Amino acid sequence: MMWYDGWGWGGWFVMALVMILFWVLVIAGVVALVRYLTSSRNGHQSGPASSFGEPGGGSRRAEELLAERFARGEIDEDEYKRRLTLLREHR
Repeated sequence: MMWYDGWGWGGWFVMALVMILFWVLVIAGVVALVRYLTSSRNGHQSGPASSFGEPGGGSRRAEELLAERFARGEIDEDEYKRRLTLLREHR
């Protein structure tokens, strides 16, 4: 009176693996989406559109970061000038 082919315990095992795989993929997709959205809001760019793809763009971005650190008070004026000179020498 069985209406299926009788996979037995093997069927339950396969179904459990498929269910676990499904939820792992769903959770990984949500995590990837959240990381993508939060990195976009923070202004991090990657790929050809970033300033690092342009000639001299990396040093420009480094100078911007240095200026931001100086503005926040993380480094003093002497340190700022020394590092800025060093960056401009290595262009």
